[in-house]
Amino acid sequence: MKLLRDLIEIHSPSGEEFRMKAFLLDYVRKNQVKWRVQPEIFEGDELYGGLILSFGKPRTAIFAHMDTVGFTVRYQDQLVPIGGPSFDENYRLVGNDFLGPIECGIKEKSGHLFYDFPRAIATGTSLVFKPELEVSEEWITGPGLDNRLGIYNALKVAETLENGLLVFGGYEEIGGGSVPVLLDFIQKYKPVKQALISDITWATEGVQHAKGVAISIRDRNVPPRNFVEKLISLADHSGIKYQLEVEGSGSSDGREVHHSPYALDWCFVGAPESNIHSPEERVHTSDLEAMINLYKYFMEQL
Repeated sequence: MKLLRDLIEIHSPSGEEFRMKAFLLDYVRKNQVKWRVQPEIFEGDELYGGLILSFGKPRTAIFAHMDTVGFTVRYQDQLVPIGGPSFDENYRLVGNDFLGPIECGIKEKSGHLFYDFPRAIATGTSLVFKPELEVSEEWITGPGLDNRLGIYNALKVAETLENGLLVFGGYEEIGGGSVPVLLDFIQKYKPVKQALISDITWATEGVQHAKGVAISIRDRNVPPRNFVEKLISLADHSGIKYQLEVEGSGSSDGREVHHSPYALDWCFVGAPESNIHSPEERVHTSDLEAMINLYKYFMEQL
């Protein structure tokens, strides 16, 4: 899984997705010759740091966010969370400032978080969980699987995709920001009516490891039920293992599609994960395989 290891190594907390975008552009240009269809590439200032790959005659868009959670250095050694990272004094953080590379600890005092490093770190420096990935026959464990696995899924779909859009945006972990800009561009130049959210969800009492990819009937937001039912019917016909998710909280890029001025059917489809937003995020390999296979099937049939 060299590709996933490469993705995990990239430092791209919310607001710094440019490194992931650069990696994706390089990866596409090197590998697209092996794909069934070579995509049209859209990337520029008008896309607010985003990237769009257009294959054939698109009917459906896959959205995958490029950012991760992390921390920003404040003053007097204090840390401010980026998104909702978990906390433990055994976690290691990494980053860079003008004095060089950083690997430090994290500690809590009086309800605030602080870094543990022998020198002062420049104010505004971003830190993320140290990128250490473990892959076994059954498990993938490491930081940033949300949403490196969503990106990985999109790139695997790209290998055989004939018609569709792959849309890579940012700022998802802090509540969104780039998807409205990307949607506006898409509906002007490559209009579609359907969207799939390639992201990672929670493992819960109802969505469990090794039970297949989750099709989300709802989270905090409620996608169009007729579209969800269509996906469920297709999933039944595919024979690929899946499970249904119902939650009352949590959100994704689907929120921004839902609240956009454009009439798109949408649904979140993703593998379940435990230890969310930690250095030990965990996904079962069979669920990732089911996610990739079901996305490929959906993009053929929708």
